[in-house]
Amino acid sequence: MTAAVGAVDSVGAEPGAGGRRGIRLRVDPVEPVPDEPTAVVVAGGGRGPLLDALLGASGPAPDVPASAYLVVQPGLRVAAWAYVPGARLPQPYDLAGPRSGGLVRPPRRVELSLPDPLLRHFTLIRAPDRSTLDVAGSRILLDVVRRAGALVHVPAADGSVTTAERDLLTQVAESGAAVFRAAAGDPAAPFDVGPDLADAAQLRRALVEWAGAEALARASANPPMLPGAYGTVRVSAGAHESGWAERLDRACLVAGRTVRQRVAIELANVHLRGVQEIVFGVGSAGLPDALDREMHAVSLRAVAECDAAVDRILDDALTQVLGEIPSEGVRRRVALAVRREVAGADDASDPTRVLLVTSTAGVAAIAGTGAVTALAAYREEADRAVLPPLGVGLSGACYQYWAAPDRADQGHTRSWLQQAVRGVELELLSEVSRRFEAVRRSLNALLTEAVDHGILLT
Repeated sequence: MTAAVGAVDSVGAEPGAGGRRGIRLRVDPVEPVPDEPTAVVVAGGGRGPLLDALLGASGPAPDVPASAYLVVQPGLRVAAWAYVPGARLPQPYDLAGPRSGGLVRPPRRVELSLPDPLLRHFTLIRAPDRSTLDVAGSRILLDVVRRAGALVHVPAADGSVTTAERDLLTQVAESGAAVFRAAAGDPAAPFDVGPDLADAAQLRRALVEWAGAEALARASANPPMLPGAYGTVRVSAGAHESGWAERLDRACLVAGRTVRQRVAIELANVHLRGVQEIVFGVGSAGLPDALDREMHAVSLRAVAECDAAVDRILDDALTQVLGEIPSEGVRRRVALAVRREVAGADDASDPTRVLLVTSTAGVAAIAGTGAVTALAAYREEADRAVLPPLGVGLSGACYQYWAAPDRADQGHTRSWLQQAVRGVELELLSEVSRRFEAVRRSLNALLTEAVDHGILLT
């Protein structure tokens, strides 16, 4: 079911009754926002054997680089695609080839299609090796689990659980996601999940039951037709005197400055952790993987901060103009209009951005939805955000540069890291400023027309 939404546009309108100009509406179809698909993340030292057991005859799952997420989804035939930062299109992944798949750098994720009946209920995601559960790796995994909805944790064969894994399980439980704990048992019943689940078959049934309940809960929280999703929406009688425009300008200025400060602090911490890894951890050879995770986590943090701030700005501005808290339907219609204006703010160029760290410690920008999609650990289907996507990662040339054996000098490595992080900081802070300014201009133009004519939507 669709609803018509229109943003007020009086350009070229004819005078109407009472001497007021008529209002010409730009009407767009608004599709209901789809529910986030349910998925189950399998993590821990024993995640590989458990995933193979869940897939049954369709397994075993292929080897992928230790830092990559393996996303197993339903398909009519077996096929695999790698999503590599810097590439606008997914690359075919050779299931029988080397772990790298012949790619210039490890992919962020590999999507595997299998004709397995279990995948009709939910997608299976195999998390990277637990060695990636540093600060950045844990943040990425938490984001994936939050959107997926469930985590199955499988410790290694010796039953050991690291401190990072314990912290992760605690945070997952606090986020509201379902947690299933699998423990290695005897070979006849290798997986013991909770007090009543003794094998993989029972685990499959438990996950199917969870997926049904979770899908119903998500559908209930996201009805196809929201209050205010259609019909005329008028502004309040006192909108002219509410001072909404000055408040909007101030809110965008403060929000932009706050997000930039937080991103700058986060990047300073990235630099500190990078130096620690160079001196006491992975050294120069492991820098690309560690820094790529950090850049991934920073981009997730920056996008979340920007989206949350824009949501608050939108809610406050609409409350001022309408004289009441807007309904979710009205809010979604206005958000769509603002998103469309923000997307066209740069002379109709694609507003999505990917920032890639190059081998020279510079930062190259790539535009395009496909380029951003390649940076995700788990693709996000439902797009509710006003702002376009944004991602940060390392280029393939950067990985090749640090693979050379003569790059082991710590002084050079630390200097390169400092320059790279500084370059990302300048580009990212500039991008944040540009986005808040685009939101301010677009929302100001829309609400000015609405206040002038007394109608926001129709």
